[in-house]
Amino acid sequence: MSSKALARLWFGVTAVVVLAALVIQIVALVAPQGRYASFGGRVANLFTYFTILSNVLVLITSAAFALGRGSSRLMRVLWLDALVGIVVTGVVYQVALAGLYELHGLGLAADILLHRVSPVLCVLGWLIFAPRVLEWRTVWWSLVYPLVWLVFTLVRGAIDGYYPYPFVNADNLGYGQVALNCLLIGVFFIVLASGAQVADRRLTRVPGETRSADR
Repeated sequence: MSSKALARLWFGVTAVVVLAALVIQIVALVAPQGRYASFGGRVANLFTYFTILSNVLVLITSAAFALGRGSSRLMRVLWLDALVGIVVTGVVYQVALAGLYELHGLGLAADILLHRVSPVLCVLGWLIFAPRVLEWRTVWWSLVYPLVWLVFTLVRGAIDGYYPYPFVNADNLGYGQVALNCLLIGVFFIVLASGAQVADRRLTRVPGETRSADR
């Protein structure tokens, strides 16, 4: 099997694993839980979580690479958001969120896939197989995603009192502490995105890949 075929296989498997994890997580919401009475409300709320959105980005970009369609400027930004977002997801989960909830069955399976397996697959895919297409403009455009998510989360929380994560709960922590928490995570995001861009230029490319897409 050629390196390019192996790369497409890796990203295809990654996309399937993440899709399965998202389906499992949605199925786990069938049973009434939380503050939303309807299944539709629980599913809609699910997609306000940074973890879920980052995994959706991993799914989209991995599928694009598997199909050989990941070279557009938009896809580069989405790929960097997926990569950094899923790393932030994994790190923040292990540092601040693991153990806060007791999970069983489908919820536990989805949790493992979304917070642990997906980050590993995505990072290894970038290190070994991903096309080297990241530019500095990609880094700056990638900041739109976390900023939009943060603004939406804080505005929504101020309106209905719901915050998806304890570290952005302004009602409990106050906006000063939330701002500090988000600043630290934001700096971490920028450092990771910048480091990914620098490393991207130094990692070995898949044989046959060209730089034409960078220009």
